[in-house]
Amino acid sequence: MLNDWDCILFDADETLFHFDAYAGLQRMFARYDVQFSAQDYTDYQAINKPLWVDYQNGTISALQLQTRRFTLWGEKLSVAPEVLNSDFLSAMADICLPLEGAAHLLSTLKGKVKIAIITNGFTALQQARLERTGFLDVFDALVISEEVGVPKPDVAIFDHTLALLGNPDRSRVLMVGDTPESDILGGMNAGLKTCWIDHGTRPLPDHITPTWQVKTLAELETILTEG
Repeated sequence: MLNDWDCILFDADETLFHFDAYAGLQRMFARYDVQFSAQDYTDYQAINKPLWVDYQNGTISALQLQTRRFTLWGEKLSVAPEVLNSDFLSAMADICLPLEGAAHLLSTLKGKVKIAIITNGFTALQQARLERTGFLDVFDALVISEEVGVPKPDVAIFDHTLALLGNPDRSRVLMVGDTPESDILGGMNAGLKTCWIDHGTRPLPDHITPTWQVKTLAELETILTEG
């Protein structure tokens, strides 16, 4: 079935890489002698999650997201929110690990199809993470919404990515991701086949219909290599 594809696009966080924000925040705040608690994390997410929705909807910028989520902590610690955000991304790079099955899947695909990352994550984290995981030379393109100026699910970021990959036939491009509202809806809007990585933590919205739904990258590899 690999012969059916020219390009496979991957989301990054919780698609190829673990993204344990709580552990990253604990590591970051420890540098400021703060014991970051579970309640602190709940309070942080109450601010952070709506900001991500606003970012994906195009109503705030990447910079506004990154600074606003640390405004209160910046006031508490007398540290600029931009500095806290940079420290957080650095901590996340330090603890990053590939998801189970990611290395094997990418090894299987390399040289047979073009592979790209298309992420709403931020520039400061992406390159360091690829270097630390040994994936730096695996991808034909690394597309970051912060640099392109629009996030998934905006069709423009998919158009940009496909242009970098030589404008392949969209029926031969697969988008893989764990977030229905950005990865799957964006892929659908761009005319791509889609695969939702279902971690069992959220329902699939009624209006979003992936081509495939899997629970692991190993399951995706089986779909791609059999048949």
